[in-house]
Amino acid sequence: MASQAAEQFSEVDKLRVQLLNNVEDMTDCQPDDEPVSSREILIRIENIILGIVTSVSKGEAPVLALPNRSSWANVSFDSAIGLQMSSGPSVSIIRSDCPSSVTKFAQILKILSVIYRLVQRNSYATKRDIYYNNTQLFGSQTAVDSIVDDISCMLKVPRRSLHVGKGVPDVNSRLMVRKLWDTLHIPIFALVDADPHGIEIMCIYKYGSVAMSFEAHSLTVPSVMWLGLLPSDLQRLWVPEDALIPLTKRDESKLSSLLKRPYLSSQPDWQKEMELMQQTRVKAEIQSLAAIAPDFLTSIYLPNKLRYGGWV
Repeated sequence: MASQAAEQFSEVDKLRVQLLNNVEDMTDCQPDDEPVSSREILIRIENIILGIVTSVSKGEAPVLALPNRSSWANVSFDSAIGLQMSSGPSVSIIRSDCPSSVTKFAQILKILSVIYRLVQRNSYATKRDIYYNNTQLFGSQTAVDSIVDDISCMLKVPRRSLHVGKGVPDVNSRLMVRKLWDTLHIPIFALVDADPHGIEIMCIYKYGSVAMSFEAHSLTVPSVMWLGLLPSDLQRLWVPEDALIPLTKRDESKLSSLLKRPYLSSQPDWQKEMELMQQTRVKAEIQSLAAIAPDFLTSIYLPNKLRYGGWV
């Protein structure tokens, strides 16, 4: 049994050797992730508040300048790091005297005060906790999620250093995968649903996101490989039609957006799989393999993928 298991993972062992041969070069091109002290974070927040107080004392309307995280023009792509924010990104000005931005100005100050207390007391909260701190002010969880990332970018501090939490995929999971790669240099495979959102989550692990490109070097794992569920697997394995789900308009829009991203040009095999999904206009969850056989995923699909190198 032991020899059979070793044979099944022979392709993974070969891949691990290749990764070990390349790891020194990859490490050389990644910047050090120096932690920012709690005291430094408090000073940066205090400086922002001092700027606001100074403006008020001069009879001027305070403003906040936030790096524009939603613009692809502020992002560059490095195959060894992923998506990273440019050194001089454009900024969005949040004014306290403008009806369209005064609410966001107040939301930012409120969340800055919450973060200041968390760091000062060495305690932690989730973004959900912050939302329920003042639901009337924030209006939605989405507003809190976005502003926490804005503040992280504005302070030039990783979100985990702000003592705040989860996303999709959450930062702690991304840190764990990165730590596994940094420490053990083991192959990292992604097993996700064959749908646009599963693909996007995989891309975030591998390349990062525009919203958090300012800390890509500490979160991304460019060696991630797409093990499954591949759109081509659905045809190759004759997954029953009643286990497939038609793409929604939102799915199609997400897929088109993914195909335009700069890193896809370096992944022609991924591109082919996504184009196949566009053509067939169907998606499937990992659980759809159970329609072939209850234990098909664990007994047949994964062992054969790992044995014969069926990843892209």
